[in-house]
Formats: sequence, C-alpha cells, structure tokens
Amino acid sequence: MDKDEIHLRRLPAAAPWGPHADSEFHGVDFLPEDLNEAPEETGMRVNKKYSCLPAEEKGIHIINIRAIEDIGYDQHESTLLNSLSKNPDADCKYGLYFRDGKRKVDYILVYHYKKSSAGRTLARRVHHNDSSARSTKQDQPLPGKGVQLEMGESEHHMDYHEDDKRFRREEYEGNLVEAGLELERDEDTKIHGVGFVKIHAPWHVLCREAEFLKLKMPTKKMYQINQTHGLLKKINSVIQKITEPIQPKVAEHKPQTVKRLSYPFSREKQHLFDLSDRDSFFDSKTRSTIVYEILKRTTCTKAKYSMGKGEGRKKETALLNKRRKCGKYGITSLLANGVYSAAYPLHDGDYEGENVEPNDRKLLCEEWASYGVFYKYQPIDLVRKYFGEKIGLYFAWLGVYTQMLIPASIVGIIVFLYGCATVDENIPSMEMCDQRNNITMCPLCDRTCSYWKMSSACATARASHLFDNPATVFFSVFMALWAATFMEHWKRKQMRLNYRWDLTGFEEEEEAVKDHPRAEYEAKVLEKSLRKEHKHKETDKEKLTWKDRFPAYLTNFVGIIFMVGLTFAIVFGVIIYRISTAAALAISSTPSGRSSVRVTVTATAVIINLVVIIILDEVYGCIARWLTQIEVPKTDKNFEERLIFKAFLLKFVNAYTPIFYVAFFKGRFVGRPGDYVYIFHSFRMEECAPGGCLMELCIQLSIIMLGKQLIQNNLFEIGIPKMKKFIRYMKLKRRRSLDHEEHMKKKQRYEMDYNLEPFAGLTPEYMEMIIQFGFVTLFVASFPLAPLFALLNNIIEIRLDAKKFVTELRRPVAVRAKDIGIWYNILRGIGKLAVIINAFVISFTSDFIPRLVYLYMYSENGTMHGFVNHTLSSFNVSDFQAGTAPNDPMDLGYEVQICRYKDYREPPWSENKYDISKDFWAVLAARLAFVIVFQNLVMFMSDFVDWIIPDIPKDISQQIHKEKVLMVEVFMREEQGKLQMLETWKDKDKKKGENCNNHSPRLSRSHSGSLSSCHSYPLDV
Repeated sequence: MDKDEIHLRRLPAAAPWGPHADSEFHGVDFLPEDLNEAPEETGMRVNKKYSCLPAEEKGIHIINIRAIEDIGYDQHESTLLNSLSKNPDADCKYGLYFRDGKRKVDYILVYHYKKSSAGRTLARRVHHNDSSARSTKQDQPLPGKGVQLEMGESEHHMDYHEDDKRFRREEYEGNLVEAGLELERDEDTKIHGVGFVKIHAPWHVLCREAEFLKLKMPTKKMYQINQTHGLLKKINSVIQKITEPIQPKVAEHKPQTVKRLSYPFSREKQHLFDLSDRDSFFDSKTRSTIVYEILKRTTCTKAKYSMGKGEGRKKETALLNKRRKCGKYGITSLLANGVYSAAYPLHDGDYEGENVEPNDRKLLCEEWASYGVFYKYQPIDLVRKYFGEKIGLYFAWLGVYTQMLIPASIVGIIVFLYGCATVDENIPSMEMCDQRNNITMCPLCDRTCSYWKMSSACATARASHLFDNPATVFFSVFMALWAATFMEHWKRKQMRLNYRWDLTGFEEEEEAVKDHPRAEYEAKVLEKSLRKEHKHKETDKEKLTWKDRFPAYLTNFVGIIFMVGLTFAIVFGVIIYRISTAAALAISSTPSGRSSVRVTVTATAVIINLVVIIILDEVYGCIARWLTQIEVPKTDKNFEERLIFKAFLLKFVNAYTPIFYVAFFKGRFVGRPGDYVYIFHSFRMEECAPGGCLMELCIQLSIIMLGKQLIQNNLFEIGIPKMKKFIRYMKLKRRRSLDHEEHMKKKQRYEMDYNLEPFAGLTPEYMEMIIQFGFVTLFVASFPLAPLFALLNNIIEIRLDAKKFVTELRRPVAVRAKDIGIWYNILRGIGKLAVIINAFVISFTSDFIPRLVYLYMYSENGTMHGFVNHTLSSFNVSDFQAGTAPNDPMDLGYEVQICRYKDYREPPWSENKYDISKDFWAVLAARLAFVIVFQNLVMFMSDFVDWIIPDIPKDISQQIHKEKVLMVEVFMREEQGKLQMLETWKDKDKKKGENCNNHSPRLSRSHSGSLSSCHSYPLDV
C-alpha cells in the first residue's frame, strides 16, 4: 500500500466506539456505510458521549490515514485560533475534569506504551486541532488528547508482549464502557511513554452501584439527637468552652444537634433522598469507591495477538481458550501483569499555593497535617470523608491511644519522682555506698579481674532505686488496669464512630467483599487447570487445596523457625561480645577504665542490639510478605491477616528477645566462685550488678524504644520518602531537558498524583504502634517513663502520618470498615501477656520480693538494715579452681581470704558448703506465690473493668433504636399515602363512570370516542 493511500477497515460490531463532541482532532470520524440512510443518527453520535455501538448496527468503517501530514490540511489557522482561545487545561481544572470541563474524573488508570519519535511529533501536531475530529486507537478509540496512528511498514512494531497488553487494555476499556463508565485517554503528557485513562461515573451508574453496594445515604428526614440535661449539660458546655481553642476549625468537627436519617440507597426510593444537588450527593470518596468496585468486577477474558506466529501463537491461543474457561482478569490482575502500571483516585486539588481553590485536601493540610496544630484534636470526620472509614478508624484509634497515654505518663512521672525523692532514704543502697562496711566482692572474670569493693557500685545501686521501689508495683497494677480501660474506651469510641458514620449493620457487605478472589489466586488456579488440561483431566470449578499449598506451608514453617533462630543467634552473639569485651576492658591498666567496664559494655551492646533490630525489622517485613505471597491466600482479607500474623510474630521476637534475656536469663545460670558456668570452655556467663539486673533492663528498654522511634520516624518515615521524591524529581528534570515543549506545560492533576508514592496499606503504621504498645505495657515495671516517651513520639507521629497521607502518597481507595480488625485481638493479647510478664519482672528481676521476705522473716528490728549482707554469700579464695584465681590478689592493698558474691548459699565453714541455702527456697516460694496472686488479682480486676463498662454507650444504643423506629414510621406513612391516593383515584374513576352512564344515547353516540376514555384513568402509583 502506498504511503498516501487511504484504506477502509471494518470495525467489529461488538467493539465500543463513539467520539466526543468536545474531544480533540486525532484522525477522521467514524462513518456509517450509507450516510444517506442515517444522517440524523450520525450527527447524534458525533455529539453524543462516548458509548457502545448499538447491536443492530453491523457495518462501520474506520478511515485510517497513513500519513496525515500529506493530506494538505492547513494547521496554522487552527493553531492561531487555539492560541487566542481560553486555555483548555484551565477549563478542565488541570485534570480534575474531562476536556469538556463538566464531567469529573473519578479514577485514573495509568499504562506504559512505546511510541516512536515520529509518532510523538505527529501526536503533538494533531493535538492542536481541537474541534474538528476524533481519536482512533485501533479497534478501541477513546476520546481525549492521546493518539496512536498506524505507521508505515518500515516503522518498528511494538514487541509481542506490548501488543498483547495493548489489546487487553482495549478489551478491558470496552467492557468498562459497556458497564456504563465514560473514559477519556491522554497520552500527550509531560511524562514520556506514560498514558492516562480518565474515568467518569455518570449519575445512573452511581445510583445503580450504590444500590448494589447497599451504601447508606442521608435521607430528607432529620431528627433531633438526644441531648444531656441538667448538671451534665452544664459540665459539657464548660468543657466545650475550655477545649474550644484545641478544636480544629472544620465544619465536620462541630457538635451536631440534628442528624439525617440514613438508609441504603435505592433507585425505587429516590424520593426519600435529598437529590437537589446531584453533583455533591455522592462525594469524591464514594464515587472513587464505586468506580473501583466496577474495575474489580469488570473482567478481561481474552486478548488478541496480531503479531504472534507459528507454534508460539498456537500455544498462546490455547492459553487464551483456557483463560476464558478458568479465569477472568479484573483490575487487580491487570495491574499484577503490568497491563496497567497504576490505578488510583485523584486528590481534590493542590494543598499549597497562592491561588489554590478551597478543597478538603488543603483544609486537611492546614488543620491536621501540620506540626503547628499538634495540640489540637484531629478532624476525624473530615479524615473519614476524604480517605474513607478504614483510614479514619486508624487515626481515631491512634488519637484515643495517645489521649490515654496522658494519664499513664502522669502516673509514671509521679512514680519516677517518688524514686528520686526516696533514694537518700533507701537503706539497701545506703549500705552499699557505705565505705565503712568494707565488703570485698569476688572477681567478675577469671585471672585478669581482681577483687573489688562493693562501694564502687554505689552509683548503680542508687540509680536502681529510681525504678526498683514499691511504687513500681503499684504502677504495674495501674498499667494493667489502664490497658483494659483503654480497650474498653476504644470499643465505645468505635461504636460512636459507627453510629456517626452510618456503619451499623455492615457485616453483610463485609462478607461480600471478603469473598472476592485475589489476582494471584486466580492465576494459580489457572495454572493448575492448565496442568490438568494437559493431562486430559476435568478442570471445572478448580480451587487450591492444602495439597497445592503444602510446599508453601512447609516453606513458611521452616522460614519462620529459621528467622526466630537467627534472632536468638544474634542475641547470643551480642552476649559473647559483652563477655569478651568485659574481659578485655578489665585488663586495662587505668583505674577509670576498669571502673567503667559495666557501663561501657552495656551501652555498646544495647546500641548493637538497636542497629540489628532496625535492620532485621525491614528484612523481616519483606520476608513476611514473601512467605504470605507464596501461600496464595484467596482473598485480600485473608492475605492481610496472614501477613499481619507473620510480620508481628517475627518483629515481636526481634524487638523483645534482647529485653527478655536481660529480664529473665542474665545472671540466672552463672554458677558460683570455684564452679562457674562457661561458654565454649573459656567465657564465663554474665552476672547482674550488685543492685540487680533491673537497672540494666531499664537502660536496654529505654535505648531500644527511643532509638527505634527516633530512627524509624526520622530516617524511614521522613528521610526515605524525601529521598525517593528527590530521585523522581531529578529523573523528571532530566527528561524535561530533552523536551522543552513538555516542560513548559503545567502538569495535570493525575500526572502530579502519579509522581507520588503508592499507598502500601496500614499494616506498617499499625505494626509500629503495636510494638510501641508492647514497650509501654510489657516491661513497664522496669521503666515507668515509657508512657511519657510514647506520648511524645505519638504527638509527632500523628502529624507525620497525616502529612504523609495528604502530601506524599497517592490518594488511597476508600475502604469501609467498622473496626480495626485483627489488631484489636493482638492488643488484647499483649494486654494479657503484660500482666504475666510484669508479675515475673517484679518477682524475679527486681529485689522487691527478697526485701519483703527479709523484712518480715529475717530482720531483727523490723527495718531493712542488714539486707545487703543477707543477700551475699561467702567464698574462701583457696577454693578457686586452678588457673582461675586473680593474677594480682593484692590489688586492693591487702590479702583477701573471704570474698562475697550475690546468692543464697551455705558459707565455706558449713558442713554443706556452697550448697543452696534454705533462704533461697523461702524467697523462691514467695516469688512464685506473688506471681500467682498478682496475675490472678490483676486479671480479675481487668475483667471486672471490662464487664462494668458497657461496649455500647447508652445514648448511642438509644439513638440506633430511635433511627429504626423513625425509619419504620417513614415507610408506614409512605404506604398509607399510597393507599389513600389509590382510594381517591378509585372514587374519581367510579364517579366518572356514573356520569358517562347518565348521558343520553344521542350524546353517547356523538361522544363514542370520548366514552372509551372514561375508564382509562391512570392508576400508576
């Protein structure tokens, strides 16, 4: 075919078509076979919105122009007119609307395409001709700015897979049009090789899908919300006046006295709803949700391979036949296969700038996503309106958790100040610091370490009292009750939000959404069915069984065991480091070096632990996702729950293993002088400080908690997104330098959103807070200031997450949810575990129980005098094993014959020397008794709090009941009105019939035509 030749190609009847009247010139319009037969119809199609070709029209020809430059069309006039006309990008509000400036963009599909430079130049030339013709894209034309014309045979064709993707897109977009959506394509963008498909849902589609999804919408009926009376009303008014400065300045946050009655949308009952403003009846969040449901439901079951040849094409054709039987590909599958590179709803507009129109995104940025408003309440209703219920519930939960940390922080500070105030009155620490006691302690390591004075550990003993005092026991009980109260308070808050957001009775829809299969699951089922087809077996209704998943389950089990073992191995390696470093530092000739051995070793080991924890956190997150992916869960809900379980298990072990070691294992398996326990026959096990391991546990907990929060918040949540944004900016800048014309254009909204980070789910946000909740509750007996540091972190975290959602991420699809899901069960589990762990920390890690036993069983005068001496055992230095005695026994300036060590053992002059004494068993019995009593008492108190506080606030239950009664009344009135109208019409019809029968025959004959109409009164209700 010659270069200038124009040929006709028949369009299949099923192919969607139909140009926009307002779209740009991209070729030649569709023409019926006989223009004379259907001139009106042709004109209608030109001006009609993009739609499907009616089934009765079989023959439509597409005129395809090989080289549009040679037609002789004069473009200069058109260019001049366009330059004088209004900016079309401003008409469509820079991508928020279609090119006509009327239809709102509800969703965006993004795809990559390959285009030659000649084609790109052609597209740019054709773009100016805005008013005379339409775009054609092979068999599937979409109106808009894009163009893809057939080039000559000499042009390089797209490769095989690109062709497949293009045909899949065409079929899928055609199916979307058949579903009622309106599409517009834009390939003439600032981002080279990226095309955008804008999607608009018209009113009838929104109504249909809202009814299908059972979306509750506000009706015309309004009712009064029950208000408090008397003293409560006055108290509430006072509280509102006090808290007014910290309330966000948004309309949704103001207290409401009336509420609209909500009812699941129904097209038959549209008269119940206030449809005076159809543009705002469905907000942008609801519109994007509806479109996303259509995208998931609409399938692409085939593809056309125009360039496949030989055996390859036969195999692919066979694959397509099986695909039609076994799998249907919605948007999730198309994204997974790379047919589309992204799909997202648009943000409402810009959030910064001088001439920015007011929008919800800008309001959220000013009143929520700013560090300057850290002291204000969150505008949760506006967050829900913009991002949906699931994200709204996360921020509501985070806000409730942060508020509940305020009383916990205050009590923690009081406990800490009590320790500071009583440190000088603490008799055990005073005895340890008293130089006159002259207690000589046994060496901390073999040969290189010498004897040392107990008074040298005075600072550690005094610091231990700050956290190891009777008030910490009270604080542990308080925090257990606090956790139970927090959970109950959240349940009540959740019910209030469910009522306010019309989420009552939501389970039915949740079940329907839950059953939607994932793309990976469908692909796996397809693969299984193809294998069976190859073996000539039946392939109807295939699904994955436990046998199909057994390799994945085995990999999961082995992988998790390996990761847990790796964590233990790293902790063991840090223990070896501590022991070897302590021995090396003890050789130091300087007295200051020898005196600071314990502090140096502890600090460096904790920092190593912190770095390892942060690195493994990221690694374990990726591994948990990979392990979940190879399991191929059927639904998104199953995938999310399994991912959360694995990630939580691995990260919990990773974060708390070093702390568990210090709390419950360090110093328990040391042995005694002359009979120490060795690792690798050379390293002695670590011992606790004379004041106990609680101080070291506090140091470990505080450094890991604070370091994890600071590094993750500042580096991972702020630094990495900024770095990614900078890299994207540099790439775009490099591309713009190649194309100055594109650089001069202002970016469309969908282009700007495409450059944002995709939303990766709420799992990382929840996980970070759940691990922090564990730090606050599990070991709170050793670190009363943990709630305070968590509170300070969360104040920043709320605004940080808010800023990320508003400015750094693409707008996520709004998901309806009535609770926080599996996270609530994890929180309850941590709360129960915290009671047990704190009981063991108080009884085994701290000296609280030994002090009580001494005070009531061994003290001669009812005071704590003599407690330190009671907890120390004696050792005769002549009983050291060969080669383990100190190299410098005269280091203290005198010869040592008896040294002391912390344990309950018989003295060397006893018959059973160095055996465990009766005091040890008495203390052990008291410790176990305390664990049992503390655990059961606190558990009972927590359950009592759970029982005494109702899950549903009384006023909310009354309001829900009131809504049901009002809704019944509305329908009863409607039915009564229908019956009255029907009876009225029947009476009128009866009277009309009587009047007709009373006419004379002459009149009857002359009005025979009108007589027949006497009984034709309409009775439509």
